[in-house]
Amino acid sequence: MSVNDVFRIITIEREYGSGAAEIAKTLAIRLGWKLWDQLLTQEIARLAHCNQADLQEREERRDPLYYRLFKSFALGSYEGSPGIPVETLDADSIVAFSERVVLEAAAAGNCVIVGRGSQHYLQSRTDTLRFFLYASSGAKIRRLILEGNSETNAITLANTIDSERAAFIENYFHVEWPNRSLYHAMINTDLGEEMVIRAILSFFRPREAH
Repeated sequence: MSVNDVFRIITIEREYGSGAAEIAKTLAIRLGWKLWDQLLTQEIARLAHCNQADLQEREERRDPLYYRLFKSFALGSYEGSPGIPVETLDADSIVAFSERVVLEAAAAGNCVIVGRGSQHYLQSRTDTLRFFLYASSGAKIRRLILEGNSETNAITLANTIDSERAAFIENYFHVEWPNRSLYHAMINTDLGEEMVIRAILSFFRPREAH
């Protein structure tokens, strides 16, 4: 990809606790672009006719094992049986809605999209910059504690959510997480928010980055 391409979309994949949400928010403000983070969750919830809080608990995760087993049984029940109704808010449905919303956001352009598989859905677009943000374990835990978590809960969150994301990406996109070759840059947020934003904006021509 040439640096002379006109970029209209930024995707940000991230480790949990890396501070990516605030970085994406500030980046969108600097560029005057639309931020698709919580807004993306809201739109998926609207399409799925479900509560946003319920959706947030299921985004970027595979279905729980017990539910995968139940769904497998329901979809493959006894021959000739109408089967058991399957809950619509499963990972397959969320992925389908996520792809739809991400593609619509990308079509409109001038946007920053956080996670939800956006880096994979948009990997063939030449107007898209893809970044992965990570941080040291200590920095992530300190940040999560500042957000109101106990130290024990912060450690648990830092250790489990990313493993769930990795399983989700492997299940639906058949690659390891993070798939390093997919990103234009992987940036350590221990540098500080301002340095990370400057690094991302350096990919733009001066007139594009204001």
